[in-house]
Amino acid sequence: MTEVRFYHLLKTPQDVALPQIALKAWQAGGRVVVKCADDAQAALLNDALWNFRGDSFLPHGTRDDGNAELQPVWLTANDDNPNGARTLLVATGCTSDQLGAYDLCCLFLDGHNEAEIAEARVRWKGYKEAGHTVSYWQQGEQGWEKKA
Repeated sequence: MTEVRFYHLLKTPQDVALPQIALKAWQAGGRVVVKCADDAQAALLNDALWNFRGDSFLPHGTRDDGNAELQPVWLTANDDNPNGARTLLVATGCTSDQLGAYDLCCLFLDGHNEAEIAEARVRWKGYKEAGHTVSYWQQGEQGWEKKA
């Protein structure tokens, strides 16, 4: 079963938070797919991955870069896994039907979008009933805090 983590964005925008999670997953030795709502969101997150830290580089690519199978982090608006990733990051505003194909899935939700929060509650229940390990993380004063 997949470990599913919900990341409730309250203090920082996705283009700041998601690159940090992607970097940790890659540093742990894994490849990552970032599932985006559309090509515009993929382009925004691509820019964020280039610019989020001056002291490190997170190798990544998009359809425009090509060579998906060689990219440690792949950003896509499709529900595919061309780089053989074991970690899936699902950006705000989208879902994936391929959750079970990964060891870890991190779902980001906009903490200021009530419809997205309501949808996340439905997904939480469905994932839990399907036997996935589910956890909820919220941004607090000291960074990410795991909630019960």
